[in-house]
Amino acid sequence: MPLSQEPPQLLKQRLFYRGRKFDFEVNRLRLPNSVEGDWECIRHPGGALAVPVTPEGKLVLVRQYRFAVQGRLLEFPAGTIEPNEDPAATIKREIEEETGYRAQSWKKLGEFFLAPGYSDEIIYAFLAQDLERLDTPPNQDDDEDIETVLMTPQELEQAILHGEPVDAKSISSFFLARPFLN
Repeated sequence: MPLSQEPPQLLKQRLFYRGRKFDFEVNRLRLPNSVEGDWECIRHPGGALAVPVTPEGKLVLVRQYRFAVQGRLLEFPAGTIEPNEDPAATIKREIEEETGYRAQSWKKLGEFFLAPGYSDEIIYAFLAQDLERLDTPPNQDDDEDIETVLMTPQELEQAILHGEPVDAKSISSFFLARPFLN
């Protein structure tokens, strides 16, 4: 039997939480097969991420404490898109704030949903090249616990393959950038 192309019918929408970075809602839906149920969703404005590459071919990453997993993850610099902000502007700001580097050359790598089973968050990934180190230290937010880490692409690939904690958006973006790395 072919799948229905008809969208579910929204019966009721309840906002349970409005936060600084995201909202949480529960939607009562009726599926095309008449089954009704509740679907939870995190509404997120999206994020932008950079795969920064130094002139020597090293990747600039951050090791950042993440409360949800009670530990530090290896990640590429990224940030939440502010209202009416272009993702390219978001990541240009975030790379400087988090790492203390500025890129002269940018290439959009693509975009992807982070966790579509429960969130509408989309990540816009960019390759950041021709990096220069700023004279001032990174201007990290007060609630950020970040260490800048330089790795070769091979070292990052080995870290991923050996189970070092690396977040999914960074792994996905690394493989989008792989054809452009030495």
